[in-house]
Amino acid sequence: MNGIEKAHADAALAACIMAVDPNAIGGLCVRSRAGPERDQFMTLLRALMPAGAAFRRLPAGIGDARLLGGLDLAATLQAHRPILERGVLAEADGGILVAAMAERLPQTLAAKLAAVLDSGEVTVERDGFGTMHNARIAIVALDEGASDDERPPRALLDRLGIHLELASASDEAFEAPFSLAQIESARQTAAVVIVGDDIRRAICGVAADFGITEIRATLLALTVARLHAALAGRRDATQDDAVVAARLVLLARATSLPAPEMEASDEEEQDDDNGEPETENQNDGDDGDSVETGTMADVVLAAVVASIPPGLLAKLQASVALRARSASSGRAGAAQPSALRGRPIGSRRGDIKSGVRLNLVETLRTAAPWQAMRRLETLGADHRVMVRREDFRIVRYKHRSETATIFLVDASGSAAMHRLAEAKGAIELLLADCYIRRDQVALISFRGKLADLMLPPTRSLARAKRMLAALPGGGGTPLAAAIDAGFGLADALRRKGLSPTLVFLTDGRANVGRGEAQGRERAQDDAYAAARHCRAARLSSLVVDTSPQPGPAAARLATEIGGRYLPLPYADAAVISQAIRTAAPAAY
Repeated sequence: MNGIEKAHADAALAACIMAVDPNAIGGLCVRSRAGPERDQFMTLLRALMPAGAAFRRLPAGIGDARLLGGLDLAATLQAHRPILERGVLAEADGGILVAAMAERLPQTLAAKLAAVLDSGEVTVERDGFGTMHNARIAIVALDEGASDDERPPRALLDRLGIHLELASASDEAFEAPFSLAQIESARQTAAVVIVGDDIRRAICGVAADFGITEIRATLLALTVARLHAALAGRRDATQDDAVVAARLVLLARATSLPAPEMEASDEEEQDDDNGEPETENQNDGDDGDSVETGTMADVVLAAVVASIPPGLLAKLQASVALRARSASSGRAGAAQPSALRGRPIGSRRGDIKSGVRLNLVETLRTAAPWQAMRRLETLGADHRVMVRREDFRIVRYKHRSETATIFLVDASGSAAMHRLAEAKGAIELLLADCYIRRDQVALISFRGKLADLMLPPTRSLARAKRMLAALPGGGGTPLAAAIDAGFGLADALRRKGLSPTLVFLTDGRANVGRGEAQGRERAQDDAYAAARHCRAARLSSLVVDTSPQPGPAAARLATEIGGRYLPLPYADAAVISQAIRTAAPAAY
């Protein structure tokens, strides 16, 4: 059986397990682009579900009113009394909720879905009413991400028991390994299936070997083992059930592969042969089932390792690196509220005035519960919807601010001798990235006695390259003046709504202080004082130590300024550029 056939077989098996008790395993994450393979799998899953089970789709950009439920605005206005409606989550009770393009789900929506998966109910407290609905659902997250950094939110992924990856452009059909009668029988007997201690220890051991520390993953694997045993008509989970559970649940969550066992050398075998024979009483104090349990874990682990597809180790390393990074993509500035542009994030109470937008639906929703009382005030003479000033709801927006990268380049004598040419090359590469994102860049050069703004904030790549090529080198190192100049420019950009980032390329050794004061000790103290001023302002910063042998000066500068420290001895322009992209995710 080749890799595609194995993937299809596992997908069909997962669909059968899901159909037994969807809510017990939380759901599935199906990583696949839209196409016939995914449609065939969804058709199979729907056919295996109980007759009449809900199979809902989660609309893109759904609001809280439709998701959780609340006041039915149209019915309320027509009946002149509050009428509540159930949301999508309550409508999917006992069935499946399909979330397309799950890699684009907002974190807030993922948190609400995760809370419903944990509790099995949805609590509605809005529009002046409070109610609770059952919502024992399972979620099928359709992950259409084109790269490893496009994944559904972790809050949702951790609660979906089985993660699948469907092969594209495959002619293999999905054939369920169990019949509808077997699935229906498993629904009746799954609750009484016993998962023994040996199976529990084996699954926990495999999870530890794969570097999995989340207890939820282990519990989901035990649930899958129980459901698979029920499908096979067993009342006790066996080794085969543990292998299936580990392959479907644990393998996709692995952060490392088990280390291969070292084979005994000939000398060790010789020593064992010449040693004293083991007596029957040596293991008298051991637990009777310890050897059996160890063997069970080893067999399960060996069976799962044998099913590992080629290239998984490289994918694991990439996924671990991505999980270590920030959850945001890091290609935009800070999120800021706005009254006119951006993505709608709800509404607020406010007055109608220039520069704001009225949320008509929310305004009517706020006014609807009060219609009966307001008609009594007018003796029922007016049958129109009565909206008052306190009912007005204004649309709220959130948008990502533009970023501005301020490069502060040490062009003093020591830097010019060592790394100035490489620093120029690295900045040119970074300037190209900034140009693609239409971000602003600025360049401050410090040498001699002053720090000069060589390039004001601009989006012109050609102008930035011309100024960078003409950057001279030599002279003293006025580090304090450079930090003050960078802070002033960053503060001005922040007041304009931009998200500035300071990138220092220096060895961190100053010899010219504030007011052109001479002396290394005085200059270094002034530089650290200026750095602490930047740290108090919470400016994003990065210090790239460009000295050939990284020393404590640049490292302390990074500490004082509250930024990242990046030592790069013997690096070229490409290495410096890549390191800055990695170490400064807020800007790149």
